[in-house]
Amino acid sequence: MPRYNRQFELSIADVDLIEEALRARGRELCKMRRALSEENPAHLESIKVIEQDQREGEELLGRLHDQKIFYRPKTSVYVGG
Repeated sequence: MPRYNRQFELSIADVDLIEEALRARGRELCKMRRALSEENPAHLESIKVIEQDQREGEELLGRLHDQKIFYRPKTSVYVGG
């Protein structure tokens, strides 16, 4: 039986491309969601699917963000913002 590959070799550019594609997809889903009316009962199921898709994309972006290691200088004072 095949197993999952648990080790990926992605470059920073690859991760940036994935994040940008997820953000673009989120924008398109948002446009689709705005085009549908909640008053029309025929649109309710489509709205639920779009919102679920948006939620999954945002959660994936969050997981990618949580795996990043951000640079913080050790020799000087770090001023965030």
